[in-house]
Amino acid sequence: MTVKQLSMPELVDACRDLGVGNVGLWREPVQSYGLDATAELVRDAGLTVTTLCRGGFLTAVDPAERAAALADNRRAVDEAATLGTDTLVLVSGGLPAGSKDLRGARERIADALAELGPYAERHGVRLAVEPLHPMFASDRCVVSTLAQALDLAERFPAHQVGVTVDTYHIWWDDTAPAQIARAGAGGRIHTFQLADWTTPLPEGVLNGRGQIGDGAIDMREWQGYVESAGYTGAIEVELFNDALWARDGREVLAETARRFVEHTA
Repeated sequence: MTVKQLSMPELVDACRDLGVGNVGLWREPVQSYGLDATAELVRDAGLTVTTLCRGGFLTAVDPAERAAALADNRRAVDEAATLGTDTLVLVSGGLPAGSKDLRGARERIADALAELGPYAERHGVRLAVEPLHPMFASDRCVVSTLAQALDLAERFPAHQVGVTVDTYHIWWDDTAPAQIARAGAGGRIHTFQLADWTTPLPEGVLNGRGQIGDGAIDMREWQGYVESAGYTGAIEVELFNDALWARDGREVLAETARRFVEHTA
């Protein structure tokens, strides 16, 4: 999504030319290009798919809506397995229309994980619950902290359910370093993502993720936390940014690779 202006073949070519060996994919562009075609494309290019994003949106109350969400998440697991990644990132979902019951919404996520976790395990896929910044709690994700994400994940085996650590969403939380250690001790850090925090936020907020190095977050500090917790997996950069999307995608990818080297250990 950092360079969503690139087609799937363009993305693969740019990664190969720049020596980027890993790529995190999103379902919409994969579905647009074709699941099997994407799997073949990345495999032939020697790329490793680190994660698939996203499943989730599991907070509905209506039985038909819940059934539809579960079915979509099972499809997402199937897609992840076809692409060769072992990690499906989950954005849990916001409050249902008219509801103010955060606790009830989080409990419905746990109910869904109880069904999806074993299904994912059978397909060789782990679920990574991602906490989002509290500004998204009403409409996108009622899980706002790593502690909340771990409280959900720890009800299930670590090889079924873990968490996503994303600097953009947790950098403000002074309890997050301890929660990263907690996640690492339980083997539950399933992916680690970087994006910077810049202000003022744009209208609509969602596409306000800053390029690495442009904002307030010390990337090395957070990298240190996850590595001290035992994480040895890939580090993803996930930027939602209209200004970056308006630029040449290959230039943005090259810039992002340079910034990654500059601002990580």
